[in-house]
Amino acid sequence: MGEKITHAGIVEQIDGSRVRVRIVQTSACAACKVAGHCNAAEAKEKLVDVFTASASQWKVGDAVTVAASQQMATQALLLAFGLPLVIMLAVLLAVLSLTGREGLAALCGLGALLPYYAVLWLLRSRLQQRMAFWIEE
Repeated sequence: MGEKITHAGIVEQIDGSRVRVRIVQTSACAACKVAGHCNAAEAKEKLVDVFTASASQWKVGDAVTVAASQQMATQALLLAFGLPLVIMLAVLLAVLSLTGREGLAALCGLGALLPYYAVLWLLRSRLQQRMAFWIEE
């Protein structure tokens, strides 16, 4: 597999073929020596579900490395931010050019995102299969 993104994590829970791993996602400056004195430093804990047939080889508390492909990360960013921006701007500009009312155009642009995210939610199991994390051994 080409380039990949990895995060160190701790196994939090094992449920059948699902391994839930807690990772700490840090911004680039969080590792800086003066990060404790700077408001820009940021670190967030995230839970990542990894579906694997070999879930029984890990135990709660094990240190693992979770990985994802660069292509999957790019696709996730496009689905979460890129397409919604394009949809919102297209609807905003269309309504603005048709009606000339900025407030209505803004509301319609934001409202257009509701069906988009509803469709994503309905397709979540399919997306979960396509955008999967794995545990490196």
